[in-house]
Amino acid sequence: MPRGTTRVRVYVADDHPVYREGLVRAIRERPDLELVGEASDGREALPEISKLKPDVAVLDVRMPGLDGMEVLNAIKREELGTRVVFLSAYVESDLVYKAIAMGAGAYLSKEADRAAIFDAVAAVARGEAFLSPEIQTGLTAQIRMREASARPVLTPRERQILRLTADGRSAPDIAGELHLSPATVKTHLQSLYEKLGVSDRAAAVAAAMRRGLLE
Repeated sequence: MPRGTTRVRVYVADDHPVYREGLVRAIRERPDLELVGEASDGREALPEISKLKPDVAVLDVRMPGLDGMEVLNAIKREELGTRVVFLSAYVESDLVYKAIAMGAGAYLSKEADRAAIFDAVAAVARGEAFLSPEIQTGLTAQIRMREASARPVLTPRERQILRLTADGRSAPDIAGELHLSPATVKTHLQSLYEKLGVSDRAAAVAAAMRRGLLE
């Protein structure tokens, strides 16, 4: 390692002893990494992370005592500055989404090779994010699914009325243009408010713009 290069200080927590020992051994062989501690569960890991303040904590997502998500939440809450790399046998897209949303810097399968894990540690230490290609694919699908579910289903008539409302048209104007009674337009507007979770016209238009309903 070049002179003057600072090694990344790493803490490891995993309740599977064989896997943890292999990871610890590999870290000790890396000149660019420094192992500062290890634990078999989150309850043991958290006070040590708080004391040692490693650059990166490599955590199993599911551990006894405190799981990896709870440890990450405490790290963020206490503003420890330690960044988190998750390793897990569970790579469901909703779990990955939750981890990244909570502030994890990387999420990898435990089947990932050591080179990929250490690339993730280095990237996260630099303040970057790291996801393996297969996890990126699943996360992208999860984001799209959540985006779709966040959009309320509007009827064609409600979409017409929403667009005219966004154009600044009043309820009587909309009724005249669509050949509806004012009462019917108001009923559609009330339905729109309920679906968008708002209580007035301006808020409805703003919410529709945020959710891409006027595109």
